[in-house]
Amino acid sequence: MADGDVPFDQRDGFIWMDGKIVEWKDTKVHVLSHGMHYGSAVFEGERMYNGKIFKCREHSERLHNSAKILDMEVPISVEELDKLKYEVCEKNGLKEAYVRPIAWRGGEQMGISAQKTRTHLAIAAWSWGTYFDAEKRDKGISLKTAKWRRPPAECAPTQSKAAGLYMIATLSKHSVEREGYDDALFLDHRGYVSEATGANLFAIKDGKLITPTPDNFLNGLTRQTVIELAEEHNIPVEVRHIMPDELGSFEEIFLTGTAAEVTAVGKIDEHSYTVGPVTRKLREAYEALVRS
Repeated sequence: MADGDVPFDQRDGFIWMDGKIVEWKDTKVHVLSHGMHYGSAVFEGERMYNGKIFKCREHSERLHNSAKILDMEVPISVEELDKLKYEVCEKNGLKEAYVRPIAWRGGEQMGISAQKTRTHLAIAAWSWGTYFDAEKRDKGISLKTAKWRRPPAECAPTQSKAAGLYMIATLSKHSVEREGYDDALFLDHRGYVSEATGANLFAIKDGKLITPTPDNFLNGLTRQTVIELAEEHNIPVEVRHIMPDELGSFEEIFLTGTAAEVTAVGKIDEHSYTVGPVTRKLREAYEALVRS
C-alpha cells in the first residue's frame, strides 16, 4: 500500500512530541484536550526541498506569533524549533517533505478558560507531492465561490494560522467538491474577493499582477515570496481590494501557498482563464528559488 493510501494515524515513522522523538503510531492526544474542544491550536505547513526547508525561520517565527495571538506560548524557542524540524526529517529519512509543527492546549483544564493548560507541541514530516492533481497543471484547477465568508479581523484572529479558522474552509471545500470543483473561493465579510480555502489568490490583467489586500486573511509566506519574484522580473504588482464582478476581466489567475506552491486556475464559477505567460514565469521562478 502506498503512503498516500495509509491513514495518517496509522503510518510508520517518527514524530517529535513534547520533548522526544516518538513512534508515529504512539503520538496520542487525550480526548479531553482544550485544543480539540475549543480550537485552541496553531500550526504551520512547510516544505523541504533537496534537504532544505524553505523559509524555515520565517515559519518558526510565525508559529510563535500565531500562538501569541491566541494567548499561548510555544514551549521551545524559534532556534530550537528550526533545529528539531530538521531532526524529524532526518529521522524519517526525508529530503523532500511536508513539515507540520503544531501547538495546542492540553487537558489540564476543561472549559472556556484555559489559564491552567499546558501548551503541547509536535512536529511531523512526511513525503507529499503536489497538493492539487498534477494532471491539471497545464489547464488549471477549478474554483467555485463559497457561501461562507472570511470573517473581519475584529471578529477572529485572522493573522494567526489557527486551526479553528479552517472549519469553514473544510465545509466550503466539501461543498464545491461535490459539484466537481477542485476548491472554493472565499469572499470576505464586505464582499471582496479574499482567498481560496488554503491558498492566496493572484490575478493578471494587462501584464499587471493584482492580489487582494490581506487585511482579514493570512498574508502567506509564499504570497510574499511571489510578490518579491514579480518585482525581480519587472512585473508590476498591485495590492488592492478586488470585487467579484472583476473576475471576468482577468486573463490569468493562480493560487499560492506552501502546499499549493504556484497553482494555475482555469475556472472560477462561469469564468475561464488561460495558464498564461505570467503564471508560467512566476511558477518557474518559484520552483527554481525553492530548490536553489
